[in-house]
Amino acid sequence: MAVISKEDFISSVADALQYISYYHPKDFVDAMNAAYEREANPAAKDAIAQILINSRMSAEGHRPLCQDTGIVTCFVKIGMQVQWDSDQTVQEMVDEGVRRAYNDQSNPLRASIVADPAGARKNTRDNAPAVVHIDMVAGDQVEVFLAAKGGGSENKSKMVMLNPSDDIAAWVEKTLPTMGAGWCPPGVLGIGIGGTAEKAAVMAKESLMGHIDIHELKARGAETTEEKLRLEIFERANKLGIGAQGLGGLTTVLDVKINSAPTHAASKPVVMIPNCAATRHVHFTLDGTGAAQLPTPKLEDWPEVTWEVGDNVKRVDLNTITKEETTSWKAGDTLLLNGKILTGRDAAHKRIKDLLDSGEGLPEGVDFRGRFIYYVGPVDAVGDEVVGPAGPTTATRMDKFTDMMLEKTGLMGMIGKAERGPATVDSIANHKATYLMAVGGAAYLVAKAIKQARVVAFEELGMEAIYEFDVEDMPVTVAVDSTGSNVHQSGPAIWQAKIEELDAELSK
Repeated sequence: MAVISKEDFISSVADALQYISYYHPKDFVDAMNAAYEREANPAAKDAIAQILINSRMSAEGHRPLCQDTGIVTCFVKIGMQVQWDSDQTVQEMVDEGVRRAYNDQSNPLRASIVADPAGARKNTRDNAPAVVHIDMVAGDQVEVFLAAKGGGSENKSKMVMLNPSDDIAAWVEKTLPTMGAGWCPPGVLGIGIGGTAEKAAVMAKESLMGHIDIHELKARGAETTEEKLRLEIFERANKLGIGAQGLGGLTTVLDVKINSAPTHAASKPVVMIPNCAATRHVHFTLDGTGAAQLPTPKLEDWPEVTWEVGDNVKRVDLNTITKEETTSWKAGDTLLLNGKILTGRDAAHKRIKDLLDSGEGLPEGVDFRGRFIYYVGPVDAVGDEVVGPAGPTTATRMDKFTDMMLEKTGLMGMIGKAERGPATVDSIANHKATYLMAVGGAAYLVAKAIKQARVVAFEELGMEAIYEFDVEDMPVTVAVDSTGSNVHQSGPAIWQAKIEELDAELSK
């Protein structure tokens, strides 16, 4: 009979959360590298290259892969013969492990959890509590499956109650394009089928803990209903041409995972949850002999991918930028940004709106005239860092503020990740502004381009404060140009057509 001590459990959770903050699973790295090798769209290939370079940098530097270090989800499977040497519940022990990990001063992780979600939404400051699922199983061990799930991908979760005769693969094919690029493809789709609505959601999330093995499955052939469905969804999803970061390309989905359970005869609940480019999960077992020992990956497991400045890349001086220059940019152009930019995301935009509505005006030192705003909530700096990992957040969330910002503040343009909504694209065109896209999932790489950083307003908002960054050769893509031309619309459409042409050629 195993006796699991409180300290062994807590320290194992804390160590595991630090581990997954900077180590991608090897199967994910291998799958991304395979996607990189076969990608034919230069823009998508470039985005995957940045993600792979960022992954290796994070592994070397022990710093977060993504600035969104996630909400912690923990599946704990407790053997019926296990005894606990603890005065705390499993939930309390997991939460203590979260606090230790996220407040570790050698690698502090961003606290993103807010309490009172329908009201004040006050940050808990330690990323606790975690979401914990507990199962009692046979045996005398404790198995822990731990993940840190970013908000950008979690927000794209989809749920439907299908009729028993409805086609699940067709629903996925129809639904995936509506998710946009905020989940940072390419990634893994987790699908739960059956049970009840909440059971399907839990199964979908747990399926994401599995090993990426779709190509091995394809090689040996499907045997079960779930395996056949995995292959069908995988093929149909990748034929959509959405591609890396939604830019269009051959790989949208790296794998499809499915868990199912018996359900009511009148029901077919289906939940789809995507994992993003910051796929972070780990599994360990405790048997009473001590804390979990996680293997240290070898750096040679990462491919030697480089990112080089091409002849068509334009260097931009943001300190002297003019409207004439920005209106010359075309959707799809690659830029290297140099100079000063301001930051701001959800909470800062809400504050700005309230101040402008009240007639009070912007805070002292905040002037958006002729400038760009970067949608980001960075990780705290350590050592000699100017700022911690600082990748883009989903720009779509700021859509409802965009017209106000362009109309009332003199803002010239925006930098974020993923697509903008139709009304926002119209507003960008009407104001002759521009929207630039940085690669989601390359936060540590982006941070290396930031040479100075200071808080200029709303310091009490923590990572949601307004910063001024001084950047050097920060890579971005013109996603929406001043005419309203939009790569997140044109890219997938072009590549879906190209994939159809390729399939037609191969079938002859």
